[in-house]
Amino acid sequence: MVADPSTGTKKTLGSVNKAFDILEQIKSEGSVGLSELAHDLDIPKSTVHIHLQTLQNRNFVVQDGDEYTLSYRFLNYGGAFRNQSKLFRAARSEVDKLEETTGEVASLGVEENGLRVLIYKSEGRDSIHDNAPVGEYTQMHWTALGKAILAHYSTEHVESIVDEHGLPRANEHTITDREELFEELEQTRERGYSVEDQDRRQGVLTIGAPIHSRSTDDIIASVSVSGPKNRMEEDDRFDEIVTAVKKAANVIELSYSHY
Repeated sequence: MVADPSTGTKKTLGSVNKAFDILEQIKSEGSVGLSELAHDLDIPKSTVHIHLQTLQNRNFVVQDGDEYTLSYRFLNYGGAFRNQSKLFRAARSEVDKLEETTGEVASLGVEENGLRVLIYKSEGRDSIHDNAPVGEYTQMHWTALGKAILAHYSTEHVESIVDEHGLPRANEHTITDREELFEELEQTRERGYSVEDQDRRQGVLTIGAPIHSRSTDDIIASVSVSGPKNRMEEDDRFDEIVTAVKKAANVIELSYSHY
């Protein structure tokens, strides 16, 4: 994508867009045939076939009979990129320790293009399994990871994210009102942690904490613990998990500053 100097608008390559549309559709379906792809994307079969052959030759899709799936080459790219990440290297062991300490799912996330990206998660034997894949993008306001980050953005930045992505509803517990969102973000800043109380998944409570760069104080990521709401709220467990999550964020900040 390049900017047109005469208009300031960005130009794109239609063929590249079509290739990514095909990849997104295959990801969504898991396994899909040529005719179905052409129908769903409203692209001529001949065009889809050329794209599939190109992607197959570059080992990005695999053909199994009449169906196409994504290949494991994407893991190679994603794994290489994540392993090069200073944040991932600084946080991985601490996220694992957080899971061991709490017995619940511990996660690490960042914001990219206004969405929450799940960078890493650690799951114990007795923790909930929500099948959220590493690399998942989702709405910032749905998750404790996202809200912990939004709380430390400027009002203008949060407004721009909401303008672009809206405040769609995941269920009846989701915040869909701007004023309510900003009130919650203010509470998050004041107490030092975020709460996802069934905002996205029924019966699931998540506590998140922000991770800052100690050299610039910029917000760079967040860490969280998720578990069944009834178990997370037992006796003093909620306060214990808040303490553990905030401690993990502090340790990650320190480790990050030494990389």
